[in-house]
Amino acid sequence: MKATELLRNFGQSLWLDNITRDLLNGGTLKRYIDELSITGLTSNPTIFDHAIKNSAAYDKAILDGRRNGKDGEALFFDLALEDITRAADLFRPVHERTDGVDGWVSLEVPPSLAYDTMATVVAAKDLSARADRPNVFIKIPGTPEGLLAIEEAIFAGVPINVTLLFSAEQYIAAAEAYMRGIERRIEAGLNPKVESVASLFVSRWDVAVANKVPEGLKSRLGITVAGRAYKSYLSFLSSRRWQRAYNFGARAQRLLWASTGTKDPLLPDTFYVKSLAAPFTVNTMPDATLKAFGDHGIVNKAIEFDQSSEEVMQQFFKAGIDVYALGLELQNEGAKSFVKSWVELINVISAKGSQLSQPK
Repeated sequence: MKATELLRNFGQSLWLDNITRDLLNGGTLKRYIDELSITGLTSNPTIFDHAIKNSAAYDKAILDGRRNGKDGEALFFDLALEDITRAADLFRPVHERTDGVDGWVSLEVPPSLAYDTMATVVAAKDLSARADRPNVFIKIPGTPEGLLAIEEAIFAGVPINVTLLFSAEQYIAAAEAYMRGIERRIEAGLNPKVESVASLFVSRWDVAVANKVPEGLKSRLGITVAGRAYKSYLSFLSSRRWQRAYNFGARAQRLLWASTGTKDPLLPDTFYVKSLAAPFTVNTMPDATLKAFGDHGIVNKAIEFDQSSEEVMQQFFKAGIDVYALGLELQNEGAKSFVKSWVELINVISAKGSQLSQPK
């Protein structure tokens, strides 16, 4: 039995952190589902930027869109929604088999809206309606402005993937926003079953401090931060507040591990996947990490945050790393990075459209 199947049996969902039309057209995504136990996927502007930039699979759709007067952002969402809905249909059997717990795909609102609450809510509702699938998450960043949008979107019944979370504190804020939206639905007499995941980015922590800490602390911060978030997650799920919501029919917001590909060539290529094994969580990973784990991964005990982990965290503070400030910095940098990719993506689509429209 492959390690990916063992991890799935352990109680963790494995999602692919990638989507391209080539993956869909060539049957690769279907093979990942059948052979590597993939039960969902995530996307982001950087993924779509690389997909459209590096493939001719979108050329005809771009040209057709241009001929119909579409360009830029409007054309992108036509392209993205075609990919997302095709993927959602592949995962629909999983979604139905798990009664909506699993089998999700994710599409992000324009990153340029990360600090505009109302525009984010409008975009989330629009994209969810256009996707018209029960298993499509709309991704909203967990920035302070984004948290308000998350609450409103959940209240409106839009399933949300909260992205760009980097710390236990940011996770708790996202969970609170989700909870407020659910509680408002309960008080309004609405069905509180609106699914969500909270995506915590892991490996970027270790990249950020790689040259700032002693050798013994390298590649330890990401897992330690994840452990703190996991401890908060378990505590939140067992709280009386959540138990009340469960009694009304609400579903728990699951914790999702993001950024789990290994950036350091000296680390094992399955380092973060092995270290983040935990029931009732999701691990979304790039193709290379997925295939590596399927080939030689090891399923270990669940992640923990015990006293020794607390001691590791204190060592980082003593080494001059302000973990709380760094978490905010990483979130802001992540938002800026997605905006940069978004601008590049829209420019690539416009440039391709102009080139394809030229007479031969």
